[in-house]
Amino acid sequence: MLAPTVGHYTFVRDDGQPLDYIPGQFIQVHFQYADGTATKRSYSLATIHDHALGPGEAVEIAVSYVPGGAATALFEGLDEGGTVDASGPFGRFCLMPGDANRRYLLIATGTGVTPYRAMLPQLETLIRERGIEVVLLFGARTPDELLYGDEFRAFADRQPNFRFVPCYSRELPADPHPDTRRGYVQQFLDEFAPQGETDIAYLCGNPNMVDACFEALKGHGLPVPAIRREKYVSSK
Repeated sequence: MLAPTVGHYTFVRDDGQPLDYIPGQFIQVHFQYADGTATKRSYSLATIHDHALGPGEAVEIAVSYVPGGAATALFEGLDEGGTVDASGPFGRFCLMPGDANRRYLLIATGTGVTPYRAMLPQLETLIRERGIEVVLLFGARTPDELLYGDEFRAFADRQPNFRFVPCYSRELPADPHPDTRRGYVQQFLDEFAPQGETDIAYLCGNPNMVDACFEALKGHGLPVPAIRREKYVSSK
């Protein structure tokens, strides 16, 4: 369990083939409701990915539990060695090879931070090769819900050009880091002075957060193509 209501799951393909993907992409898990109706849910791939994945390598996802949810029942009922049906990878919520920006603003709430975990090796390379700066603003209600927080803090400690800013809406940690904030991520955008000439922003998570940050970033002069969005909606 990553948090009280979020599980981290690791899979391998049962046909022995690799699941290679671009960090930021997602898979779809297919299953049925109790009445037999087919449905599916999308999950961003969390695997820290710095090479072409080989056969048998882990495929990692983070799953939010929704009370009474059919997908939650599917995952909670999985024993070690259990299987799910999935398709993919899909999506274009990825770092683009042609980007010439000076800074990335990565903004997330909840499991919306998952694709950024997968991007860490790419970001490390871009910091080294292009000297970019990265700010990760991550919103959680409490310290217990800061998914992969220790990993992001450790990465920030190693990389002076990477700044990790956790924003807690309900409860601060006992000994907060100087970059910790109290409130919602959208409240702190102005602090980082987004600029249309130099920044590209990624927004992932709660739809209200995504919409609020999208409007704020446009107000700071970021063109729409420089604001890349993916909304996460919890489904039963």
